[in-house]
Amino acid sequence: MKISSALILLVGVMLVAGCASSGNPPVSTPIATSNPAATATRAATATTQAHPAVQSTIATEATSLPRPMLDAPNRTFEIDLTPIVQGGLTRPTYLTHSGDDRLFVVEQPGRIRIVKAGQLLEQPFLDIMDKVTTDGNEQGLLSVAFHPDYKTNGQFFVNYTRQKDGATVIERYTVSKDDPDRADAQSGKVILVIAQPEQNHNGGLVKFGPDGYLYIGMGDGGGQGDQHGAIGNGQDRNSLLGKLLRIDVTNQDTYAIPKDNPFNTEVWAYGLRNPWRFSFDRDTRDLYIADVGQNTYEEVNVQAASSAGGENYGWRIMEGLHCYNPQEGCDQAGLVLPVAEYNHADGGCSITGGYAYRGAQYPVLNGAYFFGDYCSGIIWSLQRDGDHWQMAKRLESGVRISSFGEDENGELYVVDHGGAVYQLVAK
Repeated sequence: MKISSALILLVGVMLVAGCASSGNPPVSTPIATSNPAATATRAATATTQAHPAVQSTIATEATSLPRPMLDAPNRTFEIDLTPIVQGGLTRPTYLTHSGDDRLFVVEQPGRIRIVKAGQLLEQPFLDIMDKVTTDGNEQGLLSVAFHPDYKTNGQFFVNYTRQKDGATVIERYTVSKDDPDRADAQSGKVILVIAQPEQNHNGGLVKFGPDGYLYIGMGDGGGQGDQHGAIGNGQDRNSLLGKLLRIDVTNQDTYAIPKDNPFNTEVWAYGLRNPWRFSFDRDTRDLYIADVGQNTYEEVNVQAASSAGGENYGWRIMEGLHCYNPQEGCDQAGLVLPVAEYNHADGGCSITGGYAYRGAQYPVLNGAYFFGDYCSGIIWSLQRDGDHWQMAKRLESGVRISSFGEDENGELYVVDHGGAVYQLVAK
Protein backbone atom coordinates (compact mmCIF):
# COMPACT_ATOMS: atom_id res chain seq x y z
CA MET A 1 0.00 0.00 0.00
CA LYS A 2 1.41 3.34 -1.03
CA ILE A 3 0.02 6.84 -0.91
CA SER A 4 0.56 9.34 -3.69
CA SER A 5 4.05 10.84 -3.67
CA ALA A 6 2.47 14.19 -4.50
CA LEU A 7 0.55 14.10 -1.24
CA ILE A 8 3.70 13.33 0.73
CA LEU A 9 5.53 16.20 -0.95
CA LEU A 10 2.67 18.58 -0.15
CA VAL A 11 2.64 17.56 3.51
CA GLY A 12 6.42 17.86 3.79
CA VAL A 13 6.96 21.19 2.11
CA MET A 14 4.55 23.05 4.38
CA LEU A 15 6.30 22.43 7.68
CA VAL A 16 10.02 22.03 7.13
CA ALA A 17 10.86 23.93 10.29
CA GLY A 18 8.56 21.96 12.57
CA CYS A 19 10.74 18.90 13.11
CA ALA A 20 14.14 20.26 12.19
CA SER A 21 14.12 22.88 14.90
CA SER A 22 12.44 21.15 17.79
CA GLY A 23 12.28 17.44 17.04
CA ASN A 24 8.54 17.39 17.58
CA PRO A 25 6.79 14.09 18.29
CA PRO A 26 4.43 12.54 15.81
CA VAL A 27 1.41 14.61 16.75
CA SER A 28 0.71 17.44 14.41
CA THR A 29 -1.32 20.53 13.75
CA PRO A 30 -5.03 20.48 12.98
CA ILE A 31 -4.64 21.07 9.25
CA ALA A 32 -2.76 19.12 6.62
CA THR A 33 -0.79 22.15 5.47
CA SER A 34 0.84 22.46 8.90
CA ASN A 35 1.99 18.90 9.54
CA PRO A 36 5.57 18.08 10.56
CA ALA A 37 8.09 18.12 7.75
CA ALA A 38 8.31 15.13 5.47
CA THR A 39 10.94 16.49 3.11
CA ALA A 40 13.56 14.04 4.34
CA THR A 41 11.81 11.06 2.72
CA ARG A 42 14.42 8.71 1.27
CA ALA A 43 14.24 5.49 -0.72
CA ALA A 44 14.22 2.43 1.53
CA THR A 45 16.86 -0.15 0.74
CA ALA A 46 15.75 -3.71 0.23
CA THR A 47 18.66 -5.26 2.10
CA THR A 48 18.68 -6.17 5.76
CA GLN A 49 21.79 -5.07 7.63
CA ALA A 50 22.90 -4.60 11.20
CA HIS A 51 23.25 -1.02 12.37
CA PRO A 52 27.04 -0.62 12.71
CA ALA A 53 26.79 1.75 15.67
CA VAL A 54 24.53 -0.69 17.46
CA GLN A 55 26.93 -3.58 16.93
CA SER A 56 30.00 -1.73 18.13
CA THR A 57 28.52 0.29 20.97
CA ILE A 58 25.71 -1.51 22.72
CA ALA A 59 26.35 -5.20 22.51
CA THR A 60 27.11 -5.22 26.23
CA GLU A 61 23.84 -3.44 27.05
CA ALA A 62 21.75 -6.01 25.21
CA THR A 63 23.21 -9.21 26.63
CA SER A 64 20.86 -9.31 29.61
CA LEU A 65 17.74 -9.29 27.43
CA PRO A 66 15.90 -12.53 26.66
CA ARG A 67 16.24 -13.51 23.05
CA PRO A 68 13.02 -12.96 21.08
CA MET A 69 11.42 -16.05 19.62
CA LEU A 70 12.63 -15.80 16.03
CA ASP A 71 13.12 -18.49 13.39
CA ALA A 72 16.12 -16.56 12.08
CA PRO A 73 17.10 -12.97 12.93
CA ASN A 74 17.77 -12.05 9.30
CA ARG A 75 14.96 -14.03 7.73
CA THR A 76 13.49 -12.43 4.64
CA PHE A 77 9.96 -11.12 4.68
CA GLU A 78 7.99 -8.30 3.14
CA ILE A 79 5.18 -6.31 4.69
CA ASP A 80 2.31 -4.22 3.41
CA LEU A 81 -0.62 -2.26 4.83
CA THR A 82 -4.24 -3.30 4.32
CA PRO A 83 -6.93 -0.60 4.81
CA ILE A 84 -9.27 -1.05 7.77
CA VAL A 85 -10.75 2.46 8.07
CA GLN A 86 -10.26 4.98 5.26
CA GLY A 87 -12.47 7.86 6.32
CA GLY A 88 -14.43 9.40 9.14
CA LEU A 89 -11.59 9.81 11.62
CA THR A 90 -10.20 13.18 12.73
CA ARG A 91 -6.45 13.22 13.45
CA PRO A 92 -6.27 9.77 15.05
CA THR A 93 -3.40 9.37 17.51
CA TYR A 94 -3.73 5.87 18.97
CA LEU A 95 -5.39 2.46 18.61
CA THR A 96 -5.93 -0.31 21.14
CA HIS A 97 -8.46 -2.92 22.33
CA SER A 98 -10.43 -3.61 25.49
CA GLY A 99 -10.08 -7.39 25.53
CA ASP A 100 -12.48 -8.24 22.74
CA ASP A 101 -12.63 -7.91 18.96
CA ARG A 102 -13.38 -4.17 18.92
CA LEU A 103 -10.73 -1.58 18.06
CA PHE A 104 -10.72 1.74 19.91
CA VAL A 105 -9.25 4.69 18.01
CA VAL A 106 -8.30 7.92 19.80
CA GLU A 107 -8.91 11.21 17.98
CA GLN A 108 -6.68 14.12 18.95
CA PRO A 109 -9.48 16.71 19.39
CA GLY A 110 -10.91 14.66 22.28
CA ARG A 111 -12.94 11.66 21.12
CA ILE A 112 -12.56 7.87 21.22
CA ARG A 113 -14.15 5.94 18.36
CA ILE A 114 -14.94 2.24 17.97
CA VAL A 115 -14.30 0.02 14.95
CA LYS A 116 -16.69 -2.91 15.30
CA ALA A 117 -17.01 -5.77 12.81
CA GLY A 118 -14.90 -3.73 10.40
CA GLN A 119 -17.15 -0.66 10.61
CA LEU A 120 -16.41 2.70 12.25
CA LEU A 121 -19.30 3.49 14.58
CA GLU A 122 -20.68 6.99 14.17
CA GLN A 123 -21.34 7.52 17.88
CA PRO A 124 -18.10 8.14 19.86
CA PHE A 125 -17.30 5.86 22.77
CA LEU A 126 -16.18 8.97 24.68
CA ASP A 127 -16.30 12.67 23.84
CA ILE A 128 -14.33 15.04 26.12
CA MET A 129 -13.58 17.75 23.59
CA ASP A 130 -14.71 20.36 26.11
CA LYS A 131 -11.83 19.35 28.42
CA VAL A 132 -9.06 19.04 25.85
CA THR A 133 -6.84 21.67 24.24
CA THR A 134 -5.25 21.23 20.85
CA ASP A 135 -3.86 24.77 20.66
CA GLY A 136 -0.34 23.33 20.38
CA ASN A 137 0.65 20.93 17.60
CA GLU A 138 1.32 18.15 20.07
CA GLN A 139 -1.55 18.68 22.46
CA GLY A 140 -4.86 16.85 22.60
CA LEU A 141 -6.31 13.51 23.63
CA LEU A 142 -3.29 11.27 23.14
CA SER A 143 -4.11 7.74 24.34
CA VAL A 144 -6.40 5.39 26.27
CA ALA A 145 -5.61 2.33 28.40
CA PHE A 146 -8.19 -0.23 29.48
CA HIS A 147 -7.75 -1.71 32.93
CA PRO A 148 -6.62 -5.38 32.89
CA ASP A 149 -9.84 -6.17 34.77
CA TYR A 150 -11.96 -4.02 32.43
CA LYS A 151 -14.52 -6.76 31.85
CA THR A 152 -15.32 -6.64 35.57
CA ASN A 153 -14.70 -3.05 36.68
CA GLY A 154 -15.30 -1.21 33.36
CA GLN A 155 -12.45 1.22 34.05
CA PHE A 156 -10.24 2.90 31.49
CA PHE A 157 -7.73 5.75 31.66
CA VAL A 158 -7.01 8.59 29.24
CA ASN A 159 -4.09 10.96 28.79
CA TYR A 160 -4.85 14.46 27.52
CA THR A 161 -3.67 18.07 27.73
CA ARG A 162 -6.05 20.22 29.75
CA GLN A 163 -7.87 23.06 28.07
CA LYS A 164 -7.28 25.76 30.67
CA ASP A 165 -3.49 25.45 31.02
CA GLY A 166 -2.09 22.65 28.83
CA ALA A 167 -1.23 20.44 31.80
CA THR A 168 -1.09 16.69 31.29
CA VAL A 169 -4.09 14.99 32.87
CA ILE A 170 -4.51 11.27 33.57
CA GLU A 171 -8.22 10.66 34.10
CA ARG A 172 -10.23 7.54 34.87
CA TYR A 173 -13.63 6.75 33.33
CA THR A 174 -16.00 3.82 33.39
CA VAL A 175 -18.09 2.26 30.67
CA SER A 176 -21.84 2.87 30.61
CA LYS A 177 -23.91 0.28 32.45
CA ASP A 178 -26.40 0.15 29.60
CA ASP A 179 -24.26 0.19 26.47
CA PRO A 180 -20.79 -1.42 26.08
CA ASP A 181 -20.11 0.89 23.12
CA ARG A 182 -20.58 4.02 25.22
CA ALA A 183 -18.57 5.37 28.15
CA ASP A 184 -20.16 7.15 31.07
CA ALA A 185 -19.00 10.68 30.28
CA GLN A 186 -19.94 11.85 33.79
CA SER A 187 -17.75 9.27 35.52
CA GLY A 188 -14.46 11.12 35.01
CA LYS A 189 -12.08 11.10 37.98
CA VAL A 190 -8.77 12.99 37.69
CA ILE A 191 -5.95 10.70 38.81
CA LEU A 192 -2.84 12.78 38.17
CA VAL A 193 -2.05 16.27 36.86
CA ILE A 194 1.43 17.27 35.67
CA ALA A 195 2.15 20.89 34.76
CA GLN A 196 3.68 21.51 31.33
CA PRO A 197 5.99 24.50 30.80
CA GLU A 198 5.61 24.34 26.99
CA GLN A 199 3.03 23.09 24.51
CA ASN A 200 5.23 20.36 23.04
CA HIS A 201 6.96 17.18 24.24
CA ASN A 202 3.97 15.94 26.21
CA GLY A 203 4.76 12.24 25.82
CA GLY A 204 1.18 11.05 25.88
CA LEU A 205 0.93 7.29 26.25
CA VAL A 206 -0.76 5.44 29.09
CA LYS A 207 -0.40 1.64 29.03
CA PHE A 208 -0.79 -1.15 31.52
CA GLY A 209 2.26 -3.34 31.91
CA PRO A 210 2.29 -7.09 32.43
CA ASP A 211 2.71 -6.34 36.16
CA GLY A 212 -0.71 -4.65 36.27
CA TYR A 213 0.68 -1.17 36.90
CA LEU A 214 -0.09 1.86 34.75
CA TYR A 215 2.91 3.25 32.84
CA ILE A 216 2.89 6.87 31.65
CA GLY A 217 5.29 8.35 29.10
CA MET A 218 6.24 11.96 29.87
CA GLY A 219 8.24 14.27 27.61
CA ASP A 220 10.86 16.70 28.95
CA GLY A 221 8.53 19.70 29.07
CA GLY A 222 9.25 21.08 25.62
CA GLY A 223 11.32 23.76 24.04
CA GLN A 224 14.70 22.87 22.57
CA GLY A 225 17.47 20.98 24.29
CA ASP A 226 15.57 20.24 27.53
CA GLN A 227 16.00 23.86 28.51
CA HIS A 228 14.11 23.90 31.80
CA GLY A 229 16.29 23.57 34.89
CA ALA A 230 20.02 23.48 35.44
CA ILE A 231 20.41 19.87 34.30
CA GLY A 232 17.18 19.61 32.30
CA ASN A 233 14.08 17.70 33.31
CA GLY A 234 15.29 14.47 31.74
CA GLN A 235 18.15 14.15 34.23
CA ASP A 236 16.32 15.66 37.21
CA ARG A 237 14.86 12.75 39.16
CA ASN A 238 12.77 15.18 41.20
CA SER A 239 10.77 16.11 38.10
CA LEU A 240 8.08 13.91 36.53
CA LEU A 241 8.97 15.29 33.09
CA GLY A 242 11.33 13.39 30.79
CA LYS A 243 10.38 10.13 32.51
CA LEU A 244 8.56 6.86 32.30
CA LEU A 245 6.21 6.76 35.27
CA ARG A 246 4.73 3.67 36.96
CA ILE A 247 1.74 3.92 39.29
CA ASP A 248 -0.82 1.62 40.92
CA VAL A 249 -4.40 2.53 40.00
CA THR A 250 -6.12 -0.71 41.01
CA ASN A 251 -8.54 -0.33 43.93
CA GLN A 252 -7.30 3.23 44.44
CA ASP A 253 -9.25 6.47 44.63
CA THR A 254 -6.47 8.10 42.63
CA TYR A 255 -3.20 6.17 42.66
CA ALA A 256 -0.46 4.73 44.86
CA ILE A 257 3.29 4.49 44.26
CA PRO A 258 4.34 0.84 43.93
CA LYS A 259 6.65 -0.19 46.76
CA ASP A 260 9.25 -1.52 44.35
CA ASN A 261 9.56 1.67 42.28
CA PRO A 262 13.31 2.43 42.23
CA PHE A 263 13.26 5.97 43.69
CA ASN A 264 10.20 5.70 45.94
CA THR A 265 8.42 8.10 43.60
CA GLU A 266 6.30 7.74 40.46
CA VAL A 267 9.50 7.54 38.35
CA TRP A 268 10.33 4.17 36.82
CA ALA A 269 13.01 5.31 34.32
CA TYR A 270 14.46 8.67 33.30
CA GLY A 271 16.65 10.45 30.76
CA LEU A 272 13.93 10.53 28.09
CA ARG A 273 13.19 13.38 25.69
CA ASN A 274 9.75 12.46 24.42
CA PRO A 275 8.71 8.80 24.71
CA TRP A 276 5.69 9.23 22.47
CA ARG A 277 5.05 5.48 22.09
CA PHE A 278 6.29 2.45 24.04
CA SER A 279 5.09 -1.15 24.29
CA PHE A 280 5.56 -4.45 26.08
CA ASP A 281 6.32 -7.64 24.17
CA ARG A 282 3.38 -9.81 25.14
CA ASP A 283 5.59 -12.95 25.08
CA THR A 284 8.94 -11.89 26.58
CA ARG A 285 7.50 -8.89 28.52
CA ASP A 286 10.48 -6.76 27.42
CA LEU A 287 9.71 -3.05 27.17
CA TYR A 288 10.43 -1.13 23.95
CA ILE A 289 10.65 2.67 24.29
CA ALA A 290 10.85 4.79 21.13
CA ASP A 291 12.19 8.22 22.12
CA VAL A 292 11.75 11.18 19.77
CA GLY A 293 15.08 12.93 19.07
CA GLN A 294 16.09 16.59 18.96
CA ASN A 295 17.53 17.58 15.60
CA THR A 296 19.39 14.55 14.28
CA TYR A 297 18.77 11.12 15.80
CA GLU A 298 15.73 9.01 16.66
CA GLU A 299 16.19 6.04 19.00
CA VAL A 300 14.77 2.79 20.34
CA ASN A 301 15.54 1.69 23.89
CA VAL A 302 14.83 -1.78 25.25
CA GLN A 303 14.33 -2.62 28.92
CA ALA A 304 14.52 -6.29 29.91
CA ALA A 305 11.49 -7.83 31.59
CA SER A 306 13.75 -8.62 34.55
CA SER A 307 14.57 -4.94 35.09
CA ALA A 308 14.00 -3.40 38.52
CA GLY A 309 13.68 0.04 36.90
CA GLY A 310 15.85 3.07 37.46
CA GLU A 311 17.49 3.16 34.02
CA ASN A 312 18.90 6.46 32.76
CA TYR A 313 18.40 6.59 28.99
CA GLY A 314 20.72 9.54 28.54
CA TRP A 315 18.79 12.63 27.46
CA ARG A 316 19.94 15.50 27.48
CA ILE A 317 23.49 14.22 27.86
CA MET A 318 23.04 12.20 24.70
CA GLU A 319 20.84 12.11 21.63
CA GLY A 320 20.80 8.53 20.44
CA LEU A 321 24.34 7.15 20.56
CA HIS A 322 25.88 10.63 20.32
CA CYS A 323 26.89 13.32 22.79
CA TYR A 324 24.43 16.22 22.88
CA ASN A 325 25.25 18.31 25.95
CA PRO A 326 28.22 18.69 25.80
CA GLN A 327 28.58 17.88 22.11
CA GLU A 328 31.90 16.12 22.69
CA GLY A 329 33.36 14.17 25.55
CA CYS A 330 30.10 13.63 27.44
CA ASP A 331 30.17 11.39 30.48
CA GLN A 332 28.31 8.19 29.57
CA ALA A 333 28.85 6.45 32.90
CA GLY A 334 25.65 4.85 34.13
CA LEU A 335 23.70 5.52 30.93
CA VAL A 336 21.73 2.85 29.08
CA LEU A 337 22.27 3.41 25.37
CA PRO A 338 19.69 2.70 22.68
CA VAL A 339 19.70 -0.57 20.77
CA ALA A 340 18.92 1.22 17.49
CA GLU A 341 18.86 4.70 16.01
CA TYR A 342 18.39 6.42 12.67
CA ASN A 343 19.50 9.78 11.33
CA HIS A 344 17.01 12.36 10.10
CA ALA A 345 18.92 12.54 6.84
CA ASP A 346 18.20 8.86 6.27
CA GLY A 347 14.69 8.37 7.51
CA GLY A 348 12.53 11.34 8.48
CA CYS A 349 12.10 13.47 11.60
CA SER A 350 10.10 11.82 14.36
CA ILE A 351 10.02 8.20 15.53
CA THR A 352 6.75 6.41 16.22
CA GLY A 353 7.22 3.32 18.35
CA GLY A 354 5.34 0.13 17.63
CA TYR A 355 5.11 -3.46 18.83
CA ALA A 356 6.81 -6.82 18.67
CA TYR A 357 4.57 -8.96 16.48
CA ARG A 358 2.98 -11.86 18.36
CA GLY A 359 -0.07 -12.51 16.24
CA ALA A 360 -1.04 -15.81 14.63
CA GLN A 361 -1.85 -14.67 11.07
CA TYR A 362 1.75 -14.13 9.94
CA PRO A 363 4.19 -16.51 11.70
CA VAL A 364 7.10 -15.19 9.63
CA LEU A 365 6.86 -11.89 11.53
CA ASN A 366 6.97 -13.51 14.97
CA GLY A 367 9.08 -11.52 17.45
CA ALA A 368 10.04 -8.72 15.05
CA TYR A 369 9.54 -5.26 16.58
CA PHE A 370 8.08 -2.75 14.11
CA PHE A 371 8.39 1.04 14.33
CA GLY A 372 8.14 3.94 11.90
CA ASP A 373 8.68 7.62 11.22
CA TYR A 374 5.91 10.18 11.13
CA CYS A 375 7.41 12.33 8.39
CA SER A 376 8.84 9.81 5.94
CA GLY A 377 6.37 6.99 6.53
CA ILE A 378 9.19 4.44 6.56
CA ILE A 379 8.56 1.32 8.64
CA TRP A 380 11.49 -0.62 10.08
CA SER A 381 11.82 -3.96 11.83
CA LEU A 382 14.18 -4.59 14.72
CA GLN A 383 15.29 -8.07 15.75
CA ARG A 384 17.89 -9.37 18.15
CA ASP A 385 20.71 -11.49 16.70
CA GLY A 386 22.73 -12.87 19.58
CA ASP A 387 24.46 -9.90 21.22
CA HIS A 388 23.50 -7.51 18.42
CA TRP A 389 20.33 -6.01 16.99
CA GLN A 390 19.40 -6.11 13.33
CA MET A 391 17.45 -3.11 11.96
CA ALA A 392 15.94 -3.18 8.48
CA LYS A 393 13.82 -0.82 6.41
CA ARG A 394 10.74 -2.78 5.44
CA LEU A 395 8.27 -0.42 3.75
CA GLU A 396 7.87 3.11 2.41
CA SER A 397 4.24 3.38 3.43
CA GLY A 398 3.43 6.96 2.47
CA VAL A 399 1.50 7.19 5.76
CA ARG A 400 1.82 9.89 8.43
CA ILE A 401 2.37 7.30 11.15
CA SER A 402 1.03 8.76 14.38
CA SER A 403 0.86 5.39 16.13
CA PHE A 404 0.92 1.65 15.86
CA GLY A 405 -1.74 -0.46 17.54
CA GLU A 406 -2.31 -4.02 18.68
CA ASP A 407 -5.57 -5.96 18.86
CA GLU A 408 -6.58 -8.65 21.33
CA ASN A 409 -4.95 -11.37 19.19
CA GLY A 410 -1.63 -9.58 18.73
CA GLU A 411 -2.20 -8.42 15.16
CA LEU A 412 -0.66 -5.03 14.42
CA TYR A 413 -2.13 -1.83 12.98
CA VAL A 414 -0.77 1.46 11.67
CA VAL A 415 -2.60 4.70 12.45
CA ASP A 416 -2.48 7.44 9.79
CA HIS A 417 -2.78 10.90 11.35
CA GLY A 418 -4.54 11.93 8.17
CA GLY A 419 -7.57 9.85 9.15
CA ALA A 420 -7.05 6.18 8.30
CA VAL A 421 -6.21 2.86 9.96
CA TYR A 422 -4.34 -0.03 8.29
CA GLN A 423 -3.44 -3.53 9.34
CA LEU A 424 0.23 -4.48 9.03
CA VAL A 425 0.42 -7.72 7.04
CA ALA A 426 3.08 -10.02 5.60
CA LYS A 427 3.07 -10.28 1.80
